[in-house]
Amino acid sequence: MEIRENVIVHLGYGKYARSDKIIALEPIEENRGPGRRTRVYVEQMPNPLIASRTEHTIVENIVQTPKEELRATAALEFLQDILDDIDRVGPMLRISINKEAALDLDQLEQKIKEILGPQVE
Repeated sequence: MEIRENVIVHLGYGKYARSDKIIALEPIEENRGPGRRTRVYVEQMPNPLIASRTEHTIVENIVQTPKEELRATAALEFLQDILDDIDRVGPMLRISINKEAALDLDQLEQKIKEILGPQVE
């Protein structure tokens, strides 16, 4: 992940900070409520800003994820979904699908597991 430079990040309730000047984010645990979600530490400011947005939402606005990485992540999630679906197909139906459509679900399942690597259950 890379920090997006010169991008103004909305912190909520009319507060903004430049993305490359934000040093740290701290979720507010006590007295958290409307308008009080995250402390935002900004370069050259003695006190943090209090943001009404969560730290996760602010981080999403700060970082830049390359489109290729987003596509790769989506593709891996899609493969995991297919693997989960294949796992629910019983042995008799697998044989039938192989005979009718020449689609070997066992082979497909193995290839997906190879692509996904050790993260697969």
